[in-house]
Amino acid sequence: MTQTLLIELLTEELPPKALAKLGKAFADGIVNGLKSRDFLEADSVATAYATPRRLAVSITKVRATSPDKSIREKVLPVSVALDASGNGTPPLAKKLAALGFPNLTVADLERAQDGKAESFFYTYTAAGSALQAGLQAALEDSVAKLPIPKVMSYQRPDGATVQFVRPAHALIALHGDAVLPLTLLGLTGTNVTEGHRFLTAPGQRAVTIANADAYAATLKEQGKVLASVEDRKEQIRAELLAKAGADQVLMPEALLDEVAALVEWPVVYECKFEEEFLAVPQECLILTMQTNQKYFALTDTNGKLRSRFLIVSNIATDTPAAIIDGNERVVRPRLSDAKFFFEQDKKKTLESRLPLLKNVVYHNKLGTQAERSERVTALAGAIAAKLGAAGLQADVALTERAAKLSKADLLTDMVGEFPELQGIMGTYYARNDGEKEDVALAASEHYQPRFAGDALPSTVTGTAVALADKLETLVGIWAIGLQPTGDKDPFALRRHALGVLRMLIEKRLSLSISGLLADAAKQFTAVAGFKDPSADVAAFMVDRLRGILRERGFSVNEIEAVVAQNPDRLDDIVQRLEAVQAFAALPESASLAAANKRITNILKKNEEALAAVGEHGVNVALLKDAAEVNLNAAVVRVLPEIDAAFNQGDFAGTLKTLAQLKNEVDAFFNDVMVMAEDVALRNNRLALLSSLHGMMNRVADISKLAV
Repeated sequence: MTQTLLIELLTEELPPKALAKLGKAFADGIVNGLKSRDFLEADSVATAYATPRRLAVSITKVRATSPDKSIREKVLPVSVALDASGNGTPPLAKKLAALGFPNLTVADLERAQDGKAESFFYTYTAAGSALQAGLQAALEDSVAKLPIPKVMSYQRPDGATVQFVRPAHALIALHGDAVLPLTLLGLTGTNVTEGHRFLTAPGQRAVTIANADAYAATLKEQGKVLASVEDRKEQIRAELLAKAGADQVLMPEALLDEVAALVEWPVVYECKFEEEFLAVPQECLILTMQTNQKYFALTDTNGKLRSRFLIVSNIATDTPAAIIDGNERVVRPRLSDAKFFFEQDKKKTLESRLPLLKNVVYHNKLGTQAERSERVTALAGAIAAKLGAAGLQADVALTERAAKLSKADLLTDMVGEFPELQGIMGTYYARNDGEKEDVALAASEHYQPRFAGDALPSTVTGTAVALADKLETLVGIWAIGLQPTGDKDPFALRRHALGVLRMLIEKRLSLSISGLLADAAKQFTAVAGFKDPSADVAAFMVDRLRGILRERGFSVNEIEAVVAQNPDRLDDIVQRLEAVQAFAALPESASLAAANKRITNILKKNEEALAAVGEHGVNVALLKDAAEVNLNAAVVRVLPEIDAAFNQGDFAGTLKTLAQLKNEVDAFFNDVMVMAEDVALRNNRLALLSSLHGMMNRVADISKLAV
């Protein structure tokens, strides 16, 4: 017989940022423990619950007793179990007694091959075990493995000292409506828990769970507790949207998660602050409300901050004035601090702060932030010059000015209080100092893209500084041996590489990766013992490139067809891949890809012969067989068409033109022996294949499309 199982551990308030992980680990540990002990059906369903004061899990279709098992036990090798006369030895008798079968004889055992030797086996049926024993072990294992951020010691009522994340007060263990007398942390299983700490009267706080299936509903109705984290989160989201009205509510998922872990019965109230604070950059106000107070800011439809904000309370009341007033009083000093920092910071220009960068160590092997700023400034100028040469309106002097000031806001009071505002405050302060708008924007834009899907810099100046900042980090950190390893990437080099690649691809910048890395490496000549890591960084970036292209929907073979050519510029890589996709859809593509793969292998094995042919190319006079004559004529015929399409950037047209060669290529490999005994004839055919190979792989290595 199966029934729903419920386990709940009631505690003091749990750490909110760890609650979701604790709840999942608590549930997963019990589920896995029961599954490994065969107490669950194949379609058993587990539901994890977690509130600030409890961890719980309910599991459907849990067996009261695990099934009987047929066990085939190896006893001993025959050579050990029998003596020379074929009788059982003392070791056999001892082994059988240890297994719990002292009365068995040799005749009762199965004799079977065991590798190269023979052994005795005994098959028996082991009776299933009761749920209580298996659950006790599963519960203890689960609690022992919880990802507790910091263990605390506390004393139980009986005087014993216990270690857990927070003091535990009650344990529910229900199988259907039957209480299982499990023990944990000095507690014994019951069917009684506690309701909401404030919304239930002290004498009526105990909530009896009559049946495991009724857990969530009973807690909600009698205890004013929403047991599910997700239910609380979605209720908060819905109430925030309702209270916001025509305004937009800023509700990052991380903030929603944390607030849902702080309340058991969420209620949203509206609060306000003084309009004068709106003179402070709204990013500062939003951040202080979200980070310090866990409040939800509101903006109008244009994204401008409003002086009203929303709070999530753990108390439902018809007279919330005291709650609202208390939260408004709490937020006011925080906003006053932000206003004070902003006004103080504006009294000093960004440029006046630059000398202080000499006092900030960037890395002991790479110098100070001032030295790093000099490297980034020089590199940004070099990149701007290249962008200008490529036809973009890049101002080298303006770019160098932007790079020079880009880290100055690290020394401001506001960024000291809120490091997340680095760059953002630089833009505000640069505008206050009268800097040009490109310089001001670059202060924040040079950090972009900060994460997957983030916007790229909007200006050429910001793009040049962003590239310089990321490339300097990649080359410098790699050079001192701190490249990413496994899942560790303390300097976010993966993110920096992805940022560089995205700018090169999405902005279609005609800059070479090798040239950018070489320019970056030049900036470190004054660093003692510097060894240029450009080759390794380039390989690292190519690996990240594959990931970016996979996310765009290209297949592995399509990507390898392009990446195999070691592209140094990425401004047209998407167009090449789209052309490869279109070519792969043609009926002729499979045959041509297979032929190209064959040609690649032949040429690779005959590199010396090709070198001897040199630049002479195909000697038409040596073309003997009709198939090679026809192939050469076809190559000569389509070459101008392919050249024209390629030079116009029509990569799809370039590859589609190759489809015209299918019949001639097939006929050549069917009728012509490339490796002829006549050396001159053989080399001429290799030259023909080399010419064809170069033409076929101008856009991509189509041999990679061959299955």
